[in-house]
Amino acid sequence: MSAYPSMPASDHDPYAVLDLPENANESEIRAAYLRKVKEFPPDRAPSEFERVRDAYEFLRDPKVRARRMLHAVDPLAPLVSVLGPAEGERRFVGPRLWLDALKEKAS
Repeated sequence: MSAYPSMPASDHDPYAVLDLPENANESEIRAAYLRKVKEFPPDRAPSEFERVRDAYEFLRDPKVRARRMLHAVDPLAPLVSVLGPAEGERRFVGPRLWLDALKEKAS
């Protein structure tokens, strides 16, 4: 038996259940859970409440979220695909700026 909670295969994506983006942090996950519990209280919607509770239990532990992210990645894809798009294009300006700075410092 695993020490981590597991989402049943028949349930939906826990992020979709809580209406969260994949990069949601802990406070966003908790806030989404509380919103969904108000929307689906256990006495009026027990099956929906159970799905919401299971999704929250799955996502509230950072280790479980990290494990889920690692297992969701295609192992044959380049590592860059895991890291996402680059922040911006780097432009090489050449050594001239460094050489000028070193000459100024030496004089």
